[in-house]
Amino acid sequence: MRKILLSTAMMLAFSACGDTDQVTQSPQTATSTDFASTLQEKLLDAKPGDIIEIPEGLHEFNRGLSLTVDGVTIRGAGQDKTILSFKNQIAGAEGLLVTANDFTLENIALEDSKGDLLKVNEGKNITIRGVRTEWTGGPKTENGAYGIYPVQCENVLIEDSIAIAASDAGIYVGQSKNIIVRHNLAEYNVAGIEIENSVGADVYNNTATKNTGGILVFNMPNLPQEGHSTRVFENEVFENNTKNFGHAGTPVASVPAGSGIVINSNDKVEVFNNSIRDNQTANIIISSVYSTGYNDLNKADGFDPYPEGIYIYGNHFEGGGNKPDGAELKGLKLLKFGPTGTLPDILWDGYIDQNKFVDGQPASNNRICVDNGDDVKVLNADGPNGYKNAGLADMADHSCALPKLAKAEFTP
Repeated sequence: MRKILLSTAMMLAFSACGDTDQVTQSPQTATSTDFASTLQEKLLDAKPGDIIEIPEGLHEFNRGLSLTVDGVTIRGAGQDKTILSFKNQIAGAEGLLVTANDFTLENIALEDSKGDLLKVNEGKNITIRGVRTEWTGGPKTENGAYGIYPVQCENVLIEDSIAIAASDAGIYVGQSKNIIVRHNLAEYNVAGIEIENSVGADVYNNTATKNTGGILVFNMPNLPQEGHSTRVFENEVFENNTKNFGHAGTPVASVPAGSGIVINSNDKVEVFNNSIRDNQTANIIISSVYSTGYNDLNKADGFDPYPEGIYIYGNHFEGGGNKPDGAELKGLKLLKFGPTGTLPDILWDGYIDQNKFVDGQPASNNRICVDNGDDVKVLNADGPNGYKNAGLADMADHSCALPKLAKAEFTP
């Protein structure tokens, strides 16, 4: 195992002193061209087992970084101490792009890239720990889409990290398998944490606040796999009321401001033991892709657009539903609950696959089950009929239990 310690002095004197594996100079801010070219060279020359240590300081880059070597760790001095800034980026679609296995990134911050800040593509055994991703100008449509973005990966751990102001999702895991997302903070993103088209995810002990939507579990068509089996538990999901600033036409652009936890077209989702508070549209939304404005379902061969096997229990709800986003939901609240009333904690758009009914009812494993006390109600918004017959659901239709899902396990 080689330990490669980079410093500003090394950057500025690189051509004079040659390559070295350890340098212990006091960190300072490096010029973008010096630091970027040398760090990228280290990433290109890395060998499996290398630890590349980046010292404390604000390090500026005008081009994206990339790593393709398996078994490399990149380590900073802390998410508020070692900062890689891409504010002046002129080339590259990401801040850091990784296409490798057995990768670890820890104790570092990435800021202000033109596109995604950290993308890990088609990797196995990925650990992201103590990382901060942030667009420092606050929520803007011009920000990059994703902060922390593993896609088509297997065995993913994201922990003790912070994601701020992504124009799509702060922490996004897509088309992946066996995922743990824990002890993170996501704020001021369109979607705080999103699990999309992924299989076997545990999302727990996170805080999602001041996003448009706090935690999303989505399936979207025309992707390599459909997702299922996600557990969302013991999270703090509150005050996710930031105006949606996503790019028009993207799925998250349809998420109403004030959404706590959103399940869209996904199956086998458990939501339990969370504290879900003061999300002004609804604390939980269960919906179909038909409610997202997605226009290419005719091209989505074999895609199942219906959320099925949803189990909600043991959560603490407080506030919320008092100021829904969008004309339809505002009108629905006024019509059904009056100017001072609130929408129920659980909002369901009403889409259901009647072709799977057994004796006129959903099959037992396809039901939306709610075991959360008598005070928690479900509003059936009757989306298939244009909200014409929206109203409180008969809770007897949702009084059921589903088999508990398996725990996601990955030890780096």
